[in-house]
Amino acid sequence: MDSALSDPHNGSAEAGGPTNSTTRPPSTPEGIALAYGSLLLMALLPIFFGALRSVRCARGKNASDMPETITSRDAARFPIIASCTLLGLYLFFKIFSQEYINLLLSMYFFVLGILALSHTISPFMNKFFPASFPNRQYQLLFTQGSGENKEGGRGSPASGSGLTWPLCSEIINYEFDTKDLVCLGLSSIVGVWYLLRKHWIANNLFGLAFSLNGVELLHLNNVSTGCILLGGLFIYDVFWVFGTNVMVTVAKSFEAPIKLVFPQDLLEKGLEANNFAMLGLGDVVIPGIFIALLLRFDISLKKNTHTYFYTSFAAYIFGLGLTIFIMHIFKHAQPALLYLVPACIGFPVLVALAKGEVTEMFSYEESNPKDPAAVTESKEGTEASASKGLEKKEK
Repeated sequence: MDSALSDPHNGSAEAGGPTNSTTRPPSTPEGIALAYGSLLLMALLPIFFGALRSVRCARGKNASDMPETITSRDAARFPIIASCTLLGLYLFFKIFSQEYINLLLSMYFFVLGILALSHTISPFMNKFFPASFPNRQYQLLFTQGSGENKEGGRGSPASGSGLTWPLCSEIINYEFDTKDLVCLGLSSIVGVWYLLRKHWIANNLFGLAFSLNGVELLHLNNVSTGCILLGGLFIYDVFWVFGTNVMVTVAKSFEAPIKLVFPQDLLEKGLEANNFAMLGLGDVVIPGIFIALLLRFDISLKKNTHTYFYTSFAAYIFGLGLTIFIMHIFKHAQPALLYLVPACIGFPVLVALAKGEVTEMFSYEESNPKDPAAVTESKEGTEASASKGLEKKEK
């Protein structure tokens, strides 16, 4: 969760020169303004569209698109896990060759990036396919058990009854079609470009896809959990940026699309620019999932207004803008969550106080679709609905 930096960072394999700032001319005010403005815009896009898609994701029935719900226990443990991971990466870079580590990480994020980008562009690409396009459905199913839930197997319902219940536990159940395969092919082109050139545009395409998928698929179960998560990462970010050089070192050594970058010397060098400002994806996704939760809370109020969503979205703009301003004034890496957390929590709470809806905000709860109780309730509802359908047919 590295923060926005004004220091030069060589994130492109094409720029083979040294990263020492003394060998490069200082960036122009126009170039710096363009870089910071672009980082702000790139941070806002996945939050806005990811929040909108999180609403459809919460209502979806496709098992492959089910959100992962973060509980208060997960939120409390996350800063500790993140700290151990960050320190582990720092020690790896100090002990082992940076070249081989980045090669391994590049292959790992190459696969993840292709899948994330394919999932991101799929809804947009569907609009460009003609109606006559031969679209076939596929399903990738991987289960644990004997497979007795197959049609005609022992314990399966009568054929044509419309009733199904699995006797095996599903590990992977991914449904896709021919259009998704086309999107996967297009994403693979970007993946090969990133793997071969490490170009900053390919890095940003993957980074935006990771951010949007994170905001869409990671759901907080309530506002209290969001406060615990943001508060814990607030301390985490401040400690690792101001207390040590670990986060900045890892951010500069880690050649993977875990950050959004934009060159400050784009106006002078064009697409070959290599003097980057950067923003960690954690500073996008973590506040983003809280903002998405407030959008779903807005919808639950059924007032046809998105007051808390727009308030938190404006708070994010304010917090990130303040981060960039402080960073530019003091010429030092800033923990973005130091400014984002108070803004993203404080602004909506003040609005709730003014509207007298604090109780409603903190009592709003989202069920975990993977929770056994929720699955049982859903299964019972499905079976009851199917039974009613059979009764109508018999009549």
